[in-house]
Amino acid sequence: MQAINPFSGEVIQNYPEYSSEYVNTIINQVDAAYQQWKLTDFEYRAKLMKNLQAGLLEKKVELAGIIVSEMGKVFREALGEVEKCATVCAFYADHAASFLKNEVIQTEAEASYISYQPIGTVLAVMPWNFPFWQVFRFLAPALMAGNTGVLKHASNVPGCALAIEQLVREAGFPENVFRTLLISSTKVNSVIENPLIKAVTLTGSTPAGKSVASMAGSMLKKSVLELGGSDPYLILEDADVEKAAQLCVTSRLLNAGQSCIGAKRFIIADKIYDDFEAEFVRLMSQATFGDPLNPLTTIGPLARLDLRDELHHQVTKSQEMGAKILLGGFIPEVKAPFYPPTVLTDVKQGMPAYHEELFGPVAVLFRFETEEEAIRIANDTVFGLGAAVFTSDITKGKLLAEKGLEAGCVYVNDFVKSDPRLPFGGIKESGYGRELSAVGIREFMNIKTIVVKE
Repeated sequence: MQAINPFSGEVIQNYPEYSSEYVNTIINQVDAAYQQWKLTDFEYRAKLMKNLQAGLLEKKVELAGIIVSEMGKVFREALGEVEKCATVCAFYADHAASFLKNEVIQTEAEASYISYQPIGTVLAVMPWNFPFWQVFRFLAPALMAGNTGVLKHASNVPGCALAIEQLVREAGFPENVFRTLLISSTKVNSVIENPLIKAVTLTGSTPAGKSVASMAGSMLKKSVLELGGSDPYLILEDADVEKAAQLCVTSRLLNAGQSCIGAKRFIIADKIYDDFEAEFVRLMSQATFGDPLNPLTTIGPLARLDLRDELHHQVTKSQEMGAKILLGGFIPEVKAPFYPPTVLTDVKQGMPAYHEELFGPVAVLFRFETEEEAIRIANDTVFGLGAAVFTSDITKGKLLAEKGLEAGCVYVNDFVKSDPRLPFGGIKESGYGRELSAVGIREFMNIKTIVVKE
């Protein structure tokens, strides 16, 4: 297992993959830790979670450096990612007890109530694009709920995986309540088959999600999946064009476009289309490539060369089928896997850019005449993670968000983002189940009914 700096191409470190025997030993140790951890109270767990929050903030510069070196995110975004992890630790330290308190239900019995109890060890299969945040939005609620966890992280960010394990240990958590498994994806099924693993959560591609869900289902183990997205943004004719374009470009270029909830399809009212297109292209063209550690750099490399090549194939294939490239669409003559901000128009059904997730800084612009047409284009996708509406008519925006757009979360006059206070997840081939908020912490609980009669 090898960590390679995407910008320099240098090998950072080689890591030996864990043997099957060692993996089973770890799982046994984590299960043993669970038997004691589930008996601890919320006050004790919260104290340790606050320690973890403090550790993240104390080491945020060092941790951000690991993120940058392993997957190429620009430094200020990596720093923000670590800080966001600290917020989710604080959030669940403060609210887990109230989220999981007994809920009284009035029946004819002397007492009847719902009790939320932990279920055991949860396997987390996590991606490289937000190598700390994706883990912590699972880790914080899982540990506060009394569960334990094992992490199978993406193979190109092993340093991040081990750093997270060390942070948990340094915060004072029992040694084996959270462990990292340095294994390849081919060994995930064998981990799911282990009877001590009680559930699985995965963030990643739709094919990976289907594979994990199939195995978990065959073992009658619950799974939560947060998968790909092709988020549509509707820009209505009464929208503030400059503000909408700025927010749309920010969302599309965040993390060099490597985000499941990054804005990808922009569906613009005919009346303002030309103005929006011009401003959008202007802002996209201002992105500055370079060393992700340089504060002047606004967009870093993609995480791997193969990802860059796959993205370019989607663009060129769409162009061959009739799509028009307004900006970008070429591979720069540099060693690192950079891909320039790219804008496509005249994209039609059948083209890769119409149907597939574009996991990089590529945007697709559509024109619409009626709101019904806009909704049809927006929902004409197998994905359903996030969406947004830009309009000065808030009532209309809320109506389209609630009743029109098929997605797990919809923002009005802002770009989609995850927030510890709000449920996060998708529908259709973007997955099922929810992370974050009270809803997320209850996903891996035994929702137990208690009835008492004299």
